[in-house]
Order: sequence, then structure tokens, then C-alpha cells
Amino acid sequence: MKFVVSSSELLKHLATISGVIASNPIVPILENFLLELDETNLTITASDMQTVMMTEAQVESSDKGSIAVPAKLLMETLRSLPEQPVTVNIDEDSFGVELVTSNGRFKLAGENPMDFPHAPEVNKNFSIELDSSVLGAAIANTIFATSTDDLRPAMTGVFVQVETDHTTFVATDGHRLIRYRREDVKSENSTSMILPRKALMLLKSSLPSGDVPVKAEFSNSNAFFSFENIKMICRLIDERYPDYENVIPQNNPNHMKIGRAELLSTLKRISIYSNKTTHQIRLKVTGNELEISAEDLDYSNEANEKLSCEYTGEDIEIGFNAKFLVEMLSNLNTDNLTLEMSQPNRAGLIVPEDKAENEDMLLLVMPVMLNSYS
Repeated sequence: MKFVVSSSELLKHLATISGVIASNPIVPILENFLLELDETNLTITASDMQTVMMTEAQVESSDKGSIAVPAKLLMETLRSLPEQPVTVNIDEDSFGVELVTSNGRFKLAGENPMDFPHAPEVNKNFSIELDSSVLGAAIANTIFATSTDDLRPAMTGVFVQVETDHTTFVATDGHRLIRYRREDVKSENSTSMILPRKALMLLKSSLPSGDVPVKAEFSNSNAFFSFENIKMICRLIDERYPDYENVIPQNNPNHMKIGRAELLSTLKRISIYSNKTTHQIRLKVTGNELEISAEDLDYSNEANEKLSCEYTGEDIEIGFNAKFLVEMLSNLNTDNLTLEMSQPNRAGLIVPEDKAENEDMLLLVMPVMLNSYS
């Protein structure tokens, strides 16, 4: 079996799916790429048993066959090569792989492709099509708020709820919650699923720019995404997602409107002086003035700044985790926002003022108990 391919083109395809490969895979064969040649079409597969990614490249060949090739060794070799045609010779009896360049020869020990796990079949009982820019925005606006706690597996993914008039993407780690809604993504039939964080991260990094159509299909246990020459299959998280709507406070009479960039830069400065364990900062709103302060009692460090804002409601003093606020504001694409509050012990809501068409977004952050410093 033999094929010729551009070194940079092959590397680009490998890099797109290489993130699937785990550093310590369940079985050693998963340290490999599966190469499947069908004349001029080369299909490359990477898997970690939970997520499978495939990409197709065009090569010069008239052969058919398959081989499992060590991923790390192959990619490091291609990265070190200048752009040039590479001839790949494969001995299907000994599973030996040879890369021939203009002035070099590299031999790799491949493995039996039959040992590589088959991609799961997706018995497609639900499908939807959306633009890559919409899917990318939904992932970017939610994934940072997913939990890393494996004891709460439902929260380690993004909950997707497809309705007849909109689709909602939700992420929470118990301290904050993001609800991102699109009115331009809908279906005649309603369904819901939890997509795992790793698969979404890989999907986000491989999505093309612009409005490329992405086909998403779902079974009871797997999700299937396809766009351009890339396919992904991932196992859904089989857990019940928390009732997030009940967590969102409905009556919030105190509204503070402020510039996102100004608030974010102040939070970053003040948070330097907060306690390194709690990251607690204090927001005190009096009239149209916001005072942000922090103190680390262990090291006698403290800081405060005052900002102008537009405020309606009673004066309030509330504590938040600066780390969560900074991360949430950093991921927002808006010039101005409104912080809605009710009581110091109830969650605050961040509502972006500038929204794209067909887009609605709500960010919830839980308060922290204020220390007694004054």
C-alpha cells in the first residue's frame, strides 16, 4: 500500500483531530491514528473510546488498505519537515510504515488496524442543521462554566434543549450558570441531551470560520457532527441535568448598568488584593456610584476603586468570587451590561445589553458571604 501527500496538508489534517488522543489511553492502540486508504481518499481517525474524530484528505494513490500509525511520532516527524511531497509506503504484513522525502527516509512501527476500535453507530432518531458560527458561539459562551467535578457528571457537560421555537444551551458548576438561547436554531420535535466538555472543546477548535453548515444528529447515547471533511461522534452524558430554571431569581428590583470593559479592568486590579483562597470582592452600590473593594486579612493587603454607573433600586452591598466574575465578563461580547440583584444572599444576574440577532443570554453568579472588614 502506497500513497503520496503534501507534508503540510497531512499535518493539518492530523492536527485537527489529534486532541482526541488521550495522554494515557485505555488501550495502547488508541495512541495511534487509523489510516484507511481508498484510492485517492485517505480517512484518518482518532479515538479515546468516548469521542471519535475523522477527517478526509485527498492523496495520490490507486491502492486500498489500512494501518494504525503512532500519532506522536508521525506528527513530530511531519512538523520537522519543510513543505514537500511525502511518499508513504506501508507493509500490510509486518505493519511497517516508511516515510520517503526528497532527501530522507523514516521508518515507523505501525500496528494492526483490526485492533483499532470501530466508531459507534449513531442510530439517528433526531437531526438538526445549524451554521458553524452559531454552534461556535454557543460553545464559547457556555463551556467555560462547566464543572470539572467528576462526582457531578451532568455538570461536566453542556445541556442542550431543542424546542420548536428556540434552542437553549446551559452550563453550570454550581457557583455560576450560563443560559444561552438561539431563536434561529429550532426543530419540529423537542429533545434534550448533555454534550461532554472535551468533545465540545474539540468541536470548537475544528469548526471553520464563517457560516459553514453543520449537521448534528443524535441517538439515545451518541451525537454525530459533520461539516466539510470532518466528522465527530461523541458519547452523550447519561445523567439528569439540574432544574436550572428554578435557580434563576425572577424578582430583581436593583439594576446596575455599567460598561463591561471598565468593570472588567477594575475587577482584575482589585482581585489581586483579594484572599487567594476565596477570591472575595465586595461591590457596594450607593446612588450612581459603584465601589469595588477587596482585602486579604492574612497579608494586610487591601484595595478599592470607585466607578460611575446607572443604578435604580435600593443601596446594596454584595460579595462575589472575583475569579468567576472576571472569567464571565472576559467571555462576554458586549460593550455594556446590566447587573440585576435583589438581596446580598441571592444570586446576581448579568444581562448583556448588546445582543446579536436571534440571541439571548443570561449569566448567573452566586454571592459569597461577606467578611466583616469595613
